[in-house]
Amino acid sequence: MTEERLEKIEQEGAVSDVVSGGMGGIQHFKITGFPTPEHAKVKQLLVSRQQRLKMKEVELLELTNKAEEYIESIEKSELRIMFRLYYIEGLAWAQVAHRMNSLFPKRAKAYNEKNCQKRNERFFQENL
Repeated sequence: MTEERLEKIEQEGAVSDVVSGGMGGIQHFKITGFPTPEHAKVKQLLVSRQQRLKMKEVELLELTNKAEEYIESIEKSELRIMFRLYYIEGLAWAQVAHRMNSLFPKRAKAYNEKNCQKRNERFFQENL
């Protein structure tokens, strides 16, 4: 929304208005100018938003790195893979189960949404 507002101000450029005054209000004056205060305010809001987003991005990258380090510290490779799919790649548990079944085809569809969730719950109950 802020970007759109700034773009509109810049595209419109100068704005004009006609005001009445002088000689008892019968004279009309055309006033033209660039809305500098509004432009500056909108631009500052946009810069501020971009800075906040960059800070949040850095924060999220740090948290992702911590999550990856924690996952790498898990002994069982099966759980590491499962947690990476869910917590890092952002797959739903049903998608995790499907991917695990493709990675381990000899286990005859050993993974489903519910048992993946249950393995996750058990791991954190035992390790927290």
